[in-house]
Amino acid sequence: MLQYLVILLDDTSVAYCHADNPLKERNLMSLETLRKAILFGMKENLMIQYVYPDYELPDEYNEVIESIDHVKIGREVEVYNEIPKSFTAENVVLRLSIADFIAKQYDIVAVLPQAKRLNICITDVENFKDEQIEGYKKALMTLNAVLLNQYKAGKQPQVNILTDRLQLDKMHNCGAGVNNITVAPNGKFYLCPAFYYDERMGVNNRMNHHRPASDYSVGDLDSGVQIPNRQLLKLDHAPLCRICDAYQCKRCVWLNQRLTWDNNTPSHQQCIIAHLERNATRELQKQLQTAGFTFDNQIKEITYLDPFEVREEF
Repeated sequence: MLQYLVILLDDTSVAYCHADNPLKERNLMSLETLRKAILFGMKENLMIQYVYPDYELPDEYNEVIESIDHVKIGREVEVYNEIPKSFTAENVVLRLSIADFIAKQYDIVAVLPQAKRLNICITDVENFKDEQIEGYKKALMTLNAVLLNQYKAGKQPQVNILTDRLQLDKMHNCGAGVNNITVAPNGKFYLCPAFYYDERMGVNNRMNHHRPASDYSVGDLDSGVQIPNRQLLKLDHAPLCRICDAYQCKRCVWLNQRLTWDNNTPSHQQCIIAHLERNATRELQKQLQTAGFTFDNQIKEITYLDPFEVREEF
């Protein structure tokens, strides 16, 4: 069931997840389309998430935007593509390559206490190599040390790739096309912003043989959301994911399609990264328990990083 409506206000709206936004020319959503998108969200009882460009919008847009409860990505939620000296928002998205995450781990921990929630997003998951496992693991442990000290000091900052799994007892993935849907400036729906970027860039859609090769849309504001074979996006149709306990994994459907040609099947890279994070959280949980903290869910020890390689154990 849909819960969130992501509204891309402009073609140049900030990229806040795995996919970069390659679009450079401004294309502001019309006021008419914006009003229709808000009305759709109201009718479906969806939480609105506006995704802002890097320029100030006209006053008439701000008036319409404020007509409904919402979250502003690119404003209230700050997004950075490099590590800043400081944050001004409590909720921050930090988009980094794997190499930068590993190399700049101490820069990250220097600013970590400033944010109430720090969402770390790896922007080149497809390039992750097994040779980087130890480096990624070490960087996670560096963050763990700071989190442990913060917890002991009575503070509990959140870092999505580490602290989310402490609280989760079931999958809490991205949910594109299942829990959330995106409406672009053209008034069409997409599983997430990345599919809109691909369409605008003319990237071939290998999974859809009934429309032009680069058409990734799944409906529009006039006809509603129309996702073909929608069940194939859901967890109960993902044989490995539905029995996996790396609950914090984003299970990005855009990356899935790029790397495995299947929206519902994560790549080796996604699984390795998610399980490194899951195991690092287990270590953090053990350290926090030693310090007197309690948890309802105990993260068990496992012997694999990619569940596909040991699927006979499930």
